Amino acid sequence: MKITKEVQIGDGTISFETGRIAKQAGGSVVTRLGDTVVLSTACSSKSRVPRSFLPLTVDYREYTYAGGRIPGGFFKREGRPSEKEIITCRLIDRPLRPLFPDGFFDEIQIVCSVLSADGENDPDILAINGASFALMLSKIPFEQAIGAVRVGLVEGEIVLNPDNNQREVSDLDLIVVGTSEAIAMVEAAANQLPEEMILECIFRGHEQVQKILTTQREMVAEVGNQKDIFEAKPAFSQETYEQVKNDLGNALAGVAVSEWSPHAGLAVALAGGLVTLAASSLGRHSLSARAVREQPFARVNWIRGCGGREAEQGAISVSGDEV
Repeated sequence: MKITKEVQIGDGTISFETGRIAKQAGGSVVTRLGDTVVLSTACSSKSRVPRSFLPLTVDYREYTYAGGRIPGGFFKREGRPSEKEIITCRLIDRPLRPLFPDGFFDEIQIVCSVLSADGENDPDILAINGASFALMLSKIPFEQAIGAVRVGLVEGEIVLNPDNNQREVSDLDLIVVGTSEAIAMVEAAANQLPEEMILECIFRGHEQVQKILTTQREMVAEVGNQKDIFEAKPAFSQETYEQVKNDLGNALAGVAVSEWSPHAGLAVALAGGLVTLAASSLGRHSLSARAVREQPFARVNWIRGCGGREAEQGAISVSGDEV
């Protein structure tokens, strides 16, 4: 079923279309502003090996056919991603990655392909919005939609989603990415401007983001896809923690206290943090007993080399999550 939504941002209208292209992807959307068109897709697969990070891959490409040219002469194929394409990949990745559920480690691939470029409207804003739409339309447990708006400042006037001609004379080139509750990312280049003006542009951009988010919610409701239910598994069981604590707790505390005798309380807390770290590694990666024993002591030696002064100043964390 083809669904099209439009939203007015500044002087331009952005349209979002799903259900016609890339139907086999987990989620897909065609985003258009003027004659600039971007296809964004999102796919996922279950992780086959245990891992402690989110394997999110973002690929943004501006192929020459989008501008009506075909590579010829000596180079007949597209080359490696340009600097602009790499930066745009980062612009897409940066606001999305922290919004996935904690403990979700499935493989995810987001591909944004520029189908048409009119030379007036930059595709990067369309790619950021399209990536969020694709994730929201898929079954991937991604619930926090984002929206992106470019803000310019031409002759003292705020311009929303300025075209390339306006950007050349603009004193500000600002990209605002946000959720319904907060600003997720800001990317900017500017001449010398008052701080109040920069803040006004950021908040104005975030206001326009709400229109895009409303459009996303409406499209998701019409499509009606059900999200996969995800429940984060604990990093380690209580039995694993007790096992590591019994094996290593007293030894770690003894080493830490003997090295930092003036800081006994900090040393005990450090030992507790290392026990939690070792238990987490054992539960997550099924390490051998020898590896579990060696890892904490190597970490103690590193911290011992740093000295107690850095620990007191907060350079060394002694919580259970990170040491």
